[in-house]
Amino acid sequence: MSVLIELAKETAGYGGRPVLHGIDLTIRTGERVAVLGRSGAGKTTLLNLLYGRLAERVALVPQGSALVKTLSVFHNVYMGRLDRHPTWYNLRTLVWPARRVVGEVAAVLDLVGLRDALFARAGELSGGQQQRASVARALYNGRPVLIGDEPVSALDRVQGAEILSRLTSRHETTIVALHDIFLALGHTDRIVVLDSGRIVLDAPSRTLTAADLIPYYGG
Repeated sequence: MSVLIELAKETAGYGGRPVLHGIDLTIRTGERVAVLGRSGAGKTTLLNLLYGRLAERVALVPQGSALVKTLSVFHNVYMGRLDRHPTWYNLRTLVWPARRVVGEVAAVLDLVGLRDALFARAGELSGGQQQRASVARALYNGRPVLIGDEPVSALDRVQGAEILSRLTSRHETTIVALHDIFLALGHTDRIVVLDSGRIVLDAPSRTLTAADLIPYYGG
């Protein structure tokens, strides 16, 4: 597999405060990578760093749904391709969407169980439904690399497994921060664990068990 991105001794942070320290990480095209670690370990900072380098190739599921609550689910999902159309086309779609586009978005929403909410206002959805709408936006985006920051945190394990399966099957490479060890083991082929801004474990999922990962969430 070809190298998608390589980080060497990278440091990153916010407002002059470092969060990541000496990160060495190579991700290859086709990998399914889970980023694990307790809250504050640096997962979001690492994903932001990767997104900054790969943005033109990335479909993003940001932390939280990041939906425009006053717009419909249709329009929120359509935003996944907003930058691929001229302004006049996007404005027309806001008021009078083409039947073809409505059909495309409806088909994607069907994948996440939200087809019936196509023209519902996003702010009226439950937290789990909003997260699934955010996932649908990334699926509609369709770019080859999926970066997701806790993309299934508002879903139960069964729903989360189903959504992760959709994401990994429809994107060439997936890099997702997860809080659920069992979902990470079952739906990715590589696990990277962060602790205090440093990578403390990087191994194939098949070589690990939950017992290997639980200690990183203690204390």
